[in-house]
Amino acid sequence: MSDFQLVNVSGWEYDLHSCYSAFLYFFELKSIPWYDRSWGHLFSTFDEFLSFSWPVITVTDAWTGKAHIVTRLTSIGAFLKMIKTRYGETLPQAPNILQVTPFETSTRHLRTVTDYASYKKLYSTLPAAVLSALKQRVRAGEPKAIRELWAARDRTFLAIDFEWSERNEKSCLEWGYAAVRCGHLDALGHWPPAPDSNYRKGHYIVGEYVDKVVNKHCPTFPWQYAFGDSQVCSKTKLPQIIQAVISSLASPDSETIANSLVLVAHGIGGDLSRMEELKIKLPHNMLILDTSSFERALFAAGHRSAMIDPHTSTPGNPKSRMHGSTLSLDNLLRSLPAPSDPKSVNPVLQTNVLIPGQFPQMGATLPGVTMHNSGNDAFMCLYALQLLLEPDGTQAPVVKRAPPTVPRPMSFVGMPTMMNGASMPRLSPSGLINDFGQLHVRQGSRSPGPGHSPGCGNADGTMGKSPRRMGAMPNGDGWLSVRRG
Repeated sequence: MSDFQLVNVSGWEYDLHSCYSAFLYFFELKSIPWYDRSWGHLFSTFDEFLSFSWPVITVTDAWTGKAHIVTRLTSIGAFLKMIKTRYGETLPQAPNILQVTPFETSTRHLRTVTDYASYKKLYSTLPAAVLSALKQRVRAGEPKAIRELWAARDRTFLAIDFEWSERNEKSCLEWGYAAVRCGHLDALGHWPPAPDSNYRKGHYIVGEYVDKVVNKHCPTFPWQYAFGDSQVCSKTKLPQIIQAVISSLASPDSETIANSLVLVAHGIGGDLSRMEELKIKLPHNMLILDTSSFERALFAAGHRSAMIDPHTSTPGNPKSRMHGSTLSLDNLLRSLPAPSDPKSVNPVLQTNVLIPGQFPQMGATLPGVTMHNSGNDAFMCLYALQLLLEPDGTQAPVVKRAPPTVPRPMSFVGMPTMMNGASMPRLSPSGLINDFGQLHVRQGSRSPGPGHSPGCGNADGTMGKSPRRMGAMPNGDGWLSVRRG
């Protein structure tokens, strides 16, 4: 091996072993008795061929993902020039040498291979190069790499989500997860996974902050987990719970083989920061998938239909979505066709026609599922990933628990009401009528925690813990309805 030196990957694209193989095939094709020539010993074995001292680097192919030991065309030319100078015979360039398009863009370590032992030693590092490139490709949202992961049906996809305080990002309020063990399900013949019965899921609320820390800009809804029962834990136990969930799904760490566990989140950078703060140990060989990056890459590659931009469009002035823009999880779900009707197409986001004055309509979103609940977000993130990868046959999940209701302040014309210190918007008389038309009472909530949401009173007018609540839910007949839990 040579001394340490870094080189640019540009021009390094010819597989070294393929170069040797191409020359032998060329001799056979042209009926050249290479074994009788003075230079024939250079092709007698691959070890003799390497005695020329080939400069090489290791790269992975951008399309296949396989790792290769490659050299430059100038080095092949230098090899042919050596034969002409030393043995007096001109050899043409061998055709059909495997050319590789390097996935890597950074500089690579230059090495010199002089014999088969040094080649074998370098060859043993290729699996690690494949793993490193695969992690980068999946993290960047490359559609081909992610589709191959799903198509293999041997991975476990774990979607996670945190909700934390806006005033102190180190204060974690909730954590939720949803996981699908594809290898286990495929072995049992359950494919595609049914979210209702095949997703492992959980939702944990930090007891020290619940109903005490209330976010202002992006309110959280800890008691509105729609797919099961929430659990309340202390902030000191939450890292232990998260670590146990990851350990129960991950395969052993390795420097050469990707972990069977794939970590999934929408905008995963913030979630990784929270896990680092909580000192959660992740396997180094674990693949990390960001659904926002994946969807953005699909849109950029033309795998998704044209759509309006929900962030920059206004009523009557829709603007086409540009490449590089990112959809929130809620808008991503709205942009997907509802799985209950495979032929259904979102009229706004799934067509090439921009309909003036319309915004993203209900697509794969589920009635009764409140976003910004970490359990709901994690479940719907995994569900959205499955719809992006395998929409055919995927079933829509069913909400297990109706969301607990909270009281809604009555809005009078010209008099803003206060809720947690925030001014409520002024409503017209029609808005006042809607307030009355949407009132209902629910008793006997199955919420696992306190019977009130942050900043909201109980049905009896007190602010204590009570299972009785009064809140705002759509009521089609416009009359006051009473519902018993």
